[in-house]
Order: sequence, then structure tokens, then C-alpha cells
Amino acid sequence: MAKQQIISISREYGTGGREIAQKIAQDLGLQLYDRNMLEEIAQEKNIKPEMLESVDEKPRNRLLSRRVKGHSNSMEENLAQMQFDFLRKRADSGESFVVLGRCSETVLKDREGLVSIFVVGDEETKLRHTMDKFGVSKQEAVFKCERHDRSRKRYHNYFSDFKWGDSRNYDICINSSLLGIEGTAEILEAFINKLS
Repeated sequence: MAKQQIISISREYGTGGREIAQKIAQDLGLQLYDRNMLEEIAQEKNIKPEMLESVDEKPRNRLLSRRVKGHSNSMEENLAQMQFDFLRKRADSGESFVVLGRCSETVLKDREGLVSIFVVGDEETKLRHTMDKFGVSKQEAVFKCERHDRSRKRYHNYFSDFKWGDSRNYDICINSSLLGIEGTAEILEAFINKLS
């Protein structure tokens, strides 16, 4: 029986992290879990997927939510817990997969086959990638990158026991600006295969 592989990829906005995750998943023949897990969760819980999409990977609003005896009325927090449970179930089943974000390096940290990756990039490269991908101005790209990274950081730091992007807590950190999406995926695949 092949060893279970779970590849957790976190990233700064504009680094091409999603494309890198897609390439790794495709090349290694693994399922990629990202926003697509919302559809499965929505179906399982009999909820409209649109309701979940609006609060996906967002930190809870402390002014509009509260916790009582371990239960929260925060949609953001409840969805995060549903996603964490989803990932744990997949890992418990022995499935190998790639997961993008969702504090997966923390949620699955005790899994033997876990490889945790953090993708960074040079500012100019991230802005150019964002401008090209969304057809926005440089000023809009700056705003978009800063807003997404701020939100990801708050989300991660709320649910994790270490700081988002702290290289000491990932197996490998890589600058995708140096080799681009294809080259970065190739280096990461070699790293992953070396650990298998």
C-alpha cells in the first residue's frame, strides 16, 4: 500500500499558489481541496453553497458573534470547523490529497504523510500576476494583495497556534517569483517525492 501524502499549501496573495497547487495535484494524481470542499459540505449539511462562500476563509466578526459554552453563532467560525472536520475525515480515511489554505498545516499537523509548504513572492511579481489575472491597475492590485493577505493572516492566526508565514512552522518556504509557477511546482514535487 502506498504511503499517504497530504500536501498543505499556504501562500501570499499573487504568488500563483492556487496554480502551483493545481499543478502539483495534477502531476501527482491527487485530489485538490480548496473552495470545492464547500459544495460537498453544503450538500452534506443541506445548505446553499452561496451561504458558505461568503464567509469562506474569513476570520469571525468579534462584534457580531459570541461564544457560549464552546458554541459559536459565527458563520465564519462554524464553517472553518466544518472544513477542519472535512479535512480530518479525508485524512482519517487514508486518502492522499493537496489542500490549499484552511489552516491545514495546523489541523493536520500530526499526520505522518503531511508536507507543509508556504509560497512567498517578490512584491512586483505578485502585483504583476494580480494585474494580469484580474485585469486591474497597479493601485487596485496593491489593495487586493494587501486586503487578502491581511484577511488570511487574521484567519490563520485565529485558528492556528503559530503565526501565518513563519518559516519555522512549515517544511519548506519558497519564492515563486524566482522560477515561476511551473518551475516552483517542479521543485516542490521533487521535495515531496524525496520525502515519500
